[in-house]
Parts: sequence; C-alpha cells; structure tokens
Amino acid sequence: MPRPRSLTPERLADAALAVLGRDGLGGLTMRAAAAELGMSTMAVYRYVADRAELERLVVDRVLRDVDVTPPPGLPWDRQVAALMGRVRAAVGEHPEAVPLLVAHRQSAPGVWRWSEAVLGVLTGAGLGGVRRVAALRALTSYLVGALQNNRLGPLAGPGTGILAALPADRYPLLAATAADAGHLPADEEFARGLDLLLRGLRAETDARPT
Repeated sequence: MPRPRSLTPERLADAALAVLGRDGLGGLTMRAAAAELGMSTMAVYRYVADRAELERLVVDRVLRDVDVTPPPGLPWDRQVAALMGRVRAAVGEHPEAVPLLVAHRQSAPGVWRWSEAVLGVLTGAGLGGVRRVAALRALTSYLVGALQNNRLGPLAGPGTGILAALPADRYPLLAATAADAGHLPADEEFARGLDLLLRGLRAETDARPT
C-alpha cells in the first residue's frame, strides 16, 4: 500500500521523541507512536518495518542538527572536544534517547556522520590503524558513559549526598571524593574528564605507529 502522504520521517521521529520523553524507553512502541500521531498502528507500519527502524529514526532526529564540521584554526584535540560537546548538547536535550545512541551506533546515519568527522580529525593528527580504532572507541565510550551517568546518577543528584555521608572510618576516600563531587558542575565534570582522555591521545600522536 502507498505510504500516507502526511507522514514524514521527521514527523514520525518527533512523535517517537514525544513518547520517549513522556513515557521513557519502555513506553516507546509502534502503537504509542501511532497514537501520538493520531493514526492507526498499521499506518505507521507502512512507513517503518519495526521498532528498531523507528528507534534509528529517533537517533537521526536527535543528531540531525549537529554540526559535524571541525572548527577551523584549532588544534586537533580542541576540534575533537568541540565535536564531542555538540553531540553531548544535542543528546542532552533528550536524555531518554541515550540507550538508543548505543544500540544503533552502527546503523544510524547520524552516528556515521559524526564518527567520520572525528576520524578525519584523528587521521589528521597522525593516528591510523588500530590506534585510530582505539581512539574512536575510547572517545565514544566516554561520551556515552558521561551522558548515561548524567542521566542516571548526576553528581548533583541525591546519590552523591548518600556517598558523602558514608562512615569516614570505613570509606574515607569515597566519602571525601563524593563531598568534592557535589561542588563540580556537570559541564566542568565532562570537560575535565575529556581533557584527561585527550591528554592520553596527545601522547599517542607523539608515539611511533604500531
């Protein structure tokens, strides 16, 4: 059957994002997206084959406006930091989509575009082969981990206070670290962690290729 003219990928993805923000990942179903659109479930199936395809549309919608052009005139590590920050900002507006970013990192064109841009910067910095593989993997893992940590256990959340109140005689370092964490804003937390990672990558660019 022909696809309904009123249904576009953007409209479907927006509906799915609305469901995701309201009901969480568990509430994202074909039926829920159809109800958000005021359409029958079968009408949605004429456009996407299954929930996996719907989720990929969501990932691409979240990443659609991310600028993947490395900022000119900056050192390579600052270019990587800018590309990381742009994705963090985009996904941070839809925190419930973080698990989808992981699940569809190998199938969503929006992720491909960003990864290609980062790889271009890493290549220009002299990283290739398995070193480039490890670098991209480390950067992606940090980005996703930071987003997930901020979603499930932000430093500004109650969990930090619980850890800070642990008995100092049994957990002195953990309690003290949690107390310090309560004063660390999310943006600074991300920037400091990323800088530690980039320092390691800078050392890699100075090493001989292996």
